[in-house]
Amino acid sequence: MLNIDTNNLQSKKNLLAFSAGVDSSALFFLFIENNIKFDIAIVDYGERKESKKEVAHAKALAEKYNLTCHSIKAPKFSSHFEKNAREFRYEFFETLIKEQDYDTLITAHQLNDQLEWFLMRLTKGAGVSELIGLEPVTHRENYTLLRPLLEYSKDELLAYLEENNHPYFVDKSNSDEKYERNLFRKQFSDPLIAKYKGGIKRSFDYLRKDKKSLEKDFKMIYSQKKLKIIKLHTFSTKAKAADLALKQLGYLLSASQRQEIEKEQSLVIGGEWAVEIQDDLLYIAPYVTVDMPKKFKEECRIAKIPSKTRPYLFKENIDFSLLTAR
Repeated sequence: MLNIDTNNLQSKKNLLAFSAGVDSSALFFLFIENNIKFDIAIVDYGERKESKKEVAHAKALAEKYNLTCHSIKAPKFSSHFEKNAREFRYEFFETLIKEQDYDTLITAHQLNDQLEWFLMRLTKGAGVSELIGLEPVTHRENYTLLRPLLEYSKDELLAYLEENNHPYFVDKSNSDEKYERNLFRKQFSDPLIAKYKGGIKRSFDYLRKDKKSLEKDFKMIYSQKKLKIIKLHTFSTKAKAADLALKQLGYLLSASQRQEIEKEQSLVIGGEWAVEIQDDLLYIAPYVTVDMPKKFKEECRIAKIPSKTRPYLFKENIDFSLLTAR
């Protein structure tokens, strides 16, 4: 028997990221059993002949249970498929959230996914906050990202579907080891889960508690559009604070980028994000270049707003009084 926490789902407009695979199918039918109101969104990447059948299946399920099914066909990605597919997928979801006023986005990440992430980040160099990248609840700018299945393994979800005779598809590309995630899944995470599932579950519970304790050293004090201002109680935590804030914004730092943030007071990450320190405040904003009036720049100087952050404030017309009232 699988039990999911429905507290964050009641009386909300919920959007489930659906693929017709084992994980999202299990979550779909758990929502139906628990009388959770939701809609689904599916992306057709056109990489497999089964993808059209999966979209048709999603639409049929939605019609059967009186839900809305949002679907989209992705363009062909000539390189970096996993990265580009993920960015396209979340852009699609976030557009739906904005246009349709959804409160939540729910994904079907499970225990095997959690361990895959942990191992992949571990091999690249990461601290506790980065290792525990998948949280049950993550608050983003316009919605809440929920992952209700993190305590369940793939085998438990598959057993649930089989026992209840619920339909699902198997994506054969998930076994293609040319993708790094699939390699970690097949070679490491799945065998470990199969043998040590109970201990791994407990370890993630302990690590989440440790992460919360570590994050007491900084606090988000301002968030407007894509601007984040974080108060640092200790400067040694600025890379950790930046990593978490950027993760909320959909950007994952590399180990070398975290090292850069630890060393520098003002820098641009990946050509996309300005990361700057002013006194005990960490500023994070999209890196843009625009012409600014002399008066505006002087107001920024008086308000002690770092130089690389200013163009975004000007472009988005963010109220100075809100910043200085922190």
